[in-house]
Amino acid sequence: MATVQESELKVIVFQLKNEEYALPVQFVRSIEKVQHITRVPRTAHYVKGVINLRGVVTPIIDLRERFGFSSVPYSEQTRIIIVALQDIEVGLIVDAASDVLDVPASSIEPPPETIEAVEADYIHGVAKVGKRLLILLNLEKVLGTERRSS
Repeated sequence: MATVQESELKVIVFQLKNEEYALPVQFVRSIEKVQHITRVPRTAHYVKGVINLRGVVTPIIDLRERFGFSSVPYSEQTRIIIVALQDIEVGLIVDAASDVLDVPASSIEPPPETIEAVEADYIHGVAKVGKRLLILLNLEKVLGTERRSS
């Protein structure tokens, strides 16, 4: 097999619509409380705008809307996960951020084939950790940094 995997993957676990998702911790810069977001005209519906985070203007994406889920009002638990991929830094709005976990590489499986093609694009795999199922996101696809030819 050509893929090289660590024996364990450290992830940040967060919630969206009563499901647990995870991102590799190496992409996560910080986790912030929701703050004032300045709207930017003519952006995709899931781009909520930008924030000034410690002097850096950072675009903000609502993951619920990015995945086609219904939006809900922000709460005390709502968080913005600041992620960095290549030279892009973006904030992802999630319902809550809960844990940092070590996921054994052997517990990660590819996305189930029954998932619709659009949703499967965003999913790197599914990890079984105890009784929990974590949906591992493909950050390149979520951020749209990987261009598809149509």
